[in-house]
Amino acid sequence: MKRLFLTLAVFLPLSVFADYNDHRGKNVDSLEQVVAKWTPEAISKARESELVGLDRCYRDLMIAYSALNGPKMDYYARQSLKISRRFGWHSSQLDALRYIGMGFYGDEKYDSAIFYYNLALKQLDLMEGGAVSSLDPEGYSEVALDDMRSSMFGTLGNLYNMMDSLPLAMDYYDKAAALFDKHGWNNSNSVLYYNIGETWMDEGDLRKAKEAYEKALSYAETASDSLLTANAKKGLGRLYMEKGRHLKALRYLHEADEYYIAHEREELKWREETFEYMSETLKGQRRLLVLMIQGLLLIALLTAGILSLARRLRASRKEQRETSDVMEETLEDLGRSNNPGEPRLSDREKAIISMLADGRTTPQIAEALFLSAETIKWYRKKLLVKFDVSNTVELVVKAKERGLL
Repeated sequence: MKRLFLTLAVFLPLSVFADYNDHRGKNVDSLEQVVAKWTPEAISKARESELVGLDRCYRDLMIAYSALNGPKMDYYARQSLKISRRFGWHSSQLDALRYIGMGFYGDEKYDSAIFYYNLALKQLDLMEGGAVSSLDPEGYSEVALDDMRSSMFGTLGNLYNMMDSLPLAMDYYDKAAALFDKHGWNNSNSVLYYNIGETWMDEGDLRKAKEAYEKALSYAETASDSLLTANAKKGLGRLYMEKGRHLKALRYLHEADEYYIAHEREELKWREETFEYMSETLKGQRRLLVLMIQGLLLIALLTAGILSLARRLRASRKEQRETSDVMEETLEDLGRSNNPGEPRLSDREKAIISMLADGRTTPQIAEALFLSAETIKWYRKKLLVKFDVSNTVELVVKAKERGLL
């Protein structure tokens, strides 16, 4: 799409030096009847002034058949080239060489096309120097020459682009852009930079593509050209789609579509391409949403697993500490007074007896002391043994009698 768009833009003015306006129907047939009367012998004997009109007919037929019949276009271009070379008519040679090159371009014979385009550029150099035949019917204004030269530079840039010679392509694009800037041809520069953006997108260089699209948009807005503005925004939409920035991509694509929808009959193909980008962007958005949901679920599962593991580790450490404490207290009990009637209590045992006296349950005591319920049960059994009692009530009574509470 990128190269076709630029090619059409380059050849839209079929000739800056031709003024033939209708190449269709009977006019073409009439022109062919006129030139058919000119035999090679008649041409060789004719004066220069007589051949000016014949050359114009050849060029008109060349232009007319450029969109209808490639071989005929080439034939009439070469007939014009014979006459114009004979008399040094540089503008006629330029047109003929350019259209011969166009035929090779259409046949994808790029080396031959480049050869003829470079010959055409040499004619422009001669025209710029003021070498003009007195009978050559066209003038060589600076604007006309720069218009043709920029068109040639853009076309050569396209050819090298097709041949994957990007450094050469960009060099010619830069030359064309300089001439567009010189004359304030903002529309042409917008077209040029849009296609440069498309080229860098195909190459995968998103940074350079972004720079080109933004220049295309700037030139389009300066020119107040709504179609070129829409195209540049479509390019930026494609760019941000590739970068995964879906919301920004959709914003540019919707803005582009606002123009296309108002000119649907004229810009149907552009709108279809915009829809394709929108569809891809929405798909990417859905894929991203699915990935985000999956990521959140994975994070939730990992968090739950980590919390569960942490709880188990804390419980294990707590159990180890409690077991250690119990063992220490057991050893202390064994080493204490030989009089079993006078039990000695640890601080924790005293706290448990005090809480039992207050009427607290095993779970409540466990929560208050940051111990497990099983550990509290173990302490209660141990205290019953120490005080030689059979239940909690007797334990509390005996503890009070001995002044432990």
